Amino acid sequence: MKPTNRAQTLSRRPTRTKNQSNHASISRPKGPQKIILFNKPFNVLTQFSGEIHDQTLADYIPIKEVYPAGRLDKDSEGLLVLTNDGILQARLTQPQSKAPKIYWVQVEGEPSDEAIQQLCDGVTLKDGPTLPAIVKRMENPNVWDRIPPIRERKNIPTTWLAITLREGRNRQVRRMTAHIGHPTLRLIRHQMANWTVEGLAPGEWREVTLPDSQ
Repeated sequence: MKPTNRAQTLSRRPTRTKNQSNHASISRPKGPQKIILFNKPFNVLTQFSGEIHDQTLADYIPIKEVYPAGRLDKDSEGLLVLTNDGILQARLTQPQSKAPKIYWVQVEGEPSDEAIQQLCDGVTLKDGPTLPAIVKRMENPNVWDRIPPIRERKNIPTTWLAITLREGRNRQVRRMTAHIGHPTLRLIRHQMANWTVEGLAPGEWREVTLPDSQ
């Protein structure tokens, strides 16, 4: 579905008290289960409210009572799963559920085999060691242009990596690649569990049902 005009949606933003959050309770929904796949554009907050000049989910998604299963940083792009099912939300975000998340990551420079193996084995960040990951070099993906484009340095090449994680700490991918000396320039979440961002342009969303295998 096409993104909604910002001016039309500002008046629809929900008003939240200090005790309210953007997370569903850990329970089944009272009504029908709703699952929304959204291609989050760059510079959009992963929440339904923000400051007056912020772009938020309310500018794109008119569905009520759905909440993100995990988050994407404001400067990251790609697949965001929203649901009104708290149990599904927990399954998608908790490491013990083993729901994989695949990120397409453009980094500065050309990581060596040894550097990539560090990411696969797990690196120790300020909040502790990361779980083992699957990290592979990949060809430049056929994806949408980022607006604004990344800043590339003329004499320094870039490399795309496919990184599969089963945890989701704050800015984890960016911290992992910085740890091995290759800062992240662009980050796209391509897949979460069995869902991918394929077929969704930035700012578009669609409603799906839960596959039997999940």
